[in-house]
Amino acid sequence: MAIVNVSDNSFKAEVEGEGTVLVDFWAPWCGPCKMIAPVLEELDKEVEALKIAKVNVDDNPESAARFGVMSIPTLIVFKDGQPVDKVVGFQSKDALKNVVSRHQ
Repeated sequence: MAIVNVSDNSFKAEVEGEGTVLVDFWAPWCGPCKMIAPVLEELDKEVEALKIAKVNVDDNPESAARFGVMSIPTLIVFKDGQPVDKVVGFQSKDALKNVVSRHQ
């Protein structure tokens, strides 16, 4: 499944449906955000039942504020439209797999 870029306007339609969605709150100037991007690409290829969405916090401050994002990268796992887990900072692929697998 391709990684999708989500805006404040499209967040509900893209994230708050059925299934498991990993949302990456990031910014283009954030070093750790750049480091985690290829990890997310690998995760997207390896975990079929997972949708990954990216929210640029500079362009979409409402979504970031709604979910209490204070530091980036922040990754929130949504299950059937509800936030169920949250990790902050760079994460390895295995660490993210473990977080996601708890909610699939």
